Amino acid sequence: MRTATQPRLDAAWQALRQWLGATLLPAQCALCGIGCPQVLCPPCRAQYLGQGRGQLRHRCRQCANPLADIEVALLCGRCVRHRPAYDATVTAFDYAAPVDQLLLQLKFGARLALAPLLAELLHVAIQQQQTWEAPQLLCPVPLGPARLAERGFNQALEIARPLARLLDVPLQPRLALRVRDTRAQSSVAPQERQANLAHAFAIAPDHAPLLPGCHVGIVDDVMSSGHTVNALAAACKHAGAARVSILVVARTPPH
Repeated sequence: MRTATQPRLDAAWQALRQWLGATLLPAQCALCGIGCPQVLCPPCRAQYLGQGRGQLRHRCRQCANPLADIEVALLCGRCVRHRPAYDATVTAFDYAAPVDQLLLQLKFGARLALAPLLAELLHVAIQQQQTWEAPQLLCPVPLGPARLAERGFNQALEIARPLARLLDVPLQPRLALRVRDTRAQSSVAPQERQANLAHAFAIAPDHAPLLPGCHVGIVDDVMSSGHTVNALAAACKHAGAARVSILVVARTPPH
């Protein structure tokens, strides 16, 4: 149960982490290493993440995989044949060099100061969607207890916090639970990834009443095969969610 002082403690802890990041971490661009007061220097931002780079690509509305510019279809062939549990996906950019380093530094280098930048880039991509329907709440993809203890933070939650403020949508960080520790999807053969996530997620019983008829926005850092967000979306739909949108910073292009 959250006490009356908990929001103030959360805000104080967040401010302390930001101060420590600004004070103890070197002030340099995350991509080129040049000294700058921001986590990303203006030249790198303009060159690699400027207007029209990735955000405005013609993509499948359901899974956000790129479509050929000449295609007039709204969905890719895979989503037409096998409709996923989620209804739409928005991504900020393709998961490819050099911008993949932003996510790698956040996830494996604990450079938490990158999370607000990634949330901002995702917010820009969301604003560019002509058929955007705002979710009623945001849910970050949860980590299992062992992975969370090992890493010390959940990168999806770090992105979801500033994104929720930008969208003015309530954040429910404990809506979903990872009830089974799974192997990292990157270490699993493609044909085994769906089975690796079977029954991995559940909706927290005390939050289940929020879901009937609700539009849920699932937040994650990277979407590759889509099995992780699909498993979580299926759990939300099973609990009564009417619509699930995936909000992911980067999308791995199909090979």
